[in-house]
Amino acid sequence: MAYQLENRLVIGVASSAVFDLTESDKVFREKGEEQYRHFQEEQMSNPLPKGIAFPFIKRLLSLNDLDYKNPLVEVVLLSQNDPDTGLRVMESIQHYKLNITRAIFTQGKSPYHYIPALNIALFLSANKDDVDAAIAKGFPAGHVLRSQFNDDEDDVELRIAFDFDGVLASDESEIVMQTSGLDKFHEHEIKNVMQAHDPGPLKELLVRITKIQKVEEQYKKKNPNYKNRIRVSVVTARNAPSHKRAMNTLKQWGVMVNDAFFLGGIDKKRVLNVLKPHIFFDDQTGHLKSTSEVVPSVHIPFGITNRNQKTISQPQKKIIKRSKK
Repeated sequence: MAYQLENRLVIGVASSAVFDLTESDKVFREKGEEQYRHFQEEQMSNPLPKGIAFPFIKRLLSLNDLDYKNPLVEVVLLSQNDPDTGLRVMESIQHYKLNITRAIFTQGKSPYHYIPALNIALFLSANKDDVDAAIAKGFPAGHVLRSQFNDDEDDVELRIAFDFDGVLASDESEIVMQTSGLDKFHEHEIKNVMQAHDPGPLKELLVRITKIQKVEEQYKKKNPNYKNRIRVSVVTARNAPSHKRAMNTLKQWGVMVNDAFFLGGIDKKRVLNVLKPHIFFDDQTGHLKSTSEVVPSVHIPFGITNRNQKTISQPQKKIIKRSKK
């Protein structure tokens, strides 16, 4: 029987998200492909340094110990390397004991085309062009930014933080905010308080994370000493009264978050520096410039903020349509 992906949380990662490729990229840019190939072969026994998304991926994969027979999480490497130059990446994965066994190497071509084929709920890459192209196709993707990160071996909890509009939800309300101002935005949210938002790029990711949280609760019933490891937070510039529609939307989606921060314009860095998520997703580069100083930050290049248009583009409608299925 073929290995099934439908009931798992599948994450696609570029090697640039999991490892620090600064030195390798410098060789490629300055000396060309042939010298890059020699460099990777010579460095085969030297593991690549950990990258921004490493702590997130490691802790996510550790959740498979909740059900060894039916793993909850699958991480697939999607790389622009060819199979030969990608060997060092696979050796580094093995060195760090990351349970990533499946990989796609596309020798210079963008690998994001395989996102729907593999049922991927999130594609992470430090290659901005790949992420922009994936989002334009309606795929869930995030650009991993240079950020501060900490991989404390004693910290087994996995903390994930999301912005709301343009990340979990569509940019419908953000359009009102940017075109008509704050007062009209609040009026719009009060009027539609019981109407769930259309899904944004990462709604399905949150749905699948919530399913794992429910597995944790079931596991805890049989193992009373178990401490839940996943903690999910929403950190948004919304404040009262617009918070109500956001919370009603999450309820109608059947998803659960542990924390919600409605900051109303307060710098998100202040809260995130205390919360210390292993990854934070936001659609606005202005916020991320600050948050990347304290936590691993990922840009979701979706919505009006990133396209300077007043209507939702056809590719982004695909995200909404697919998420409703």
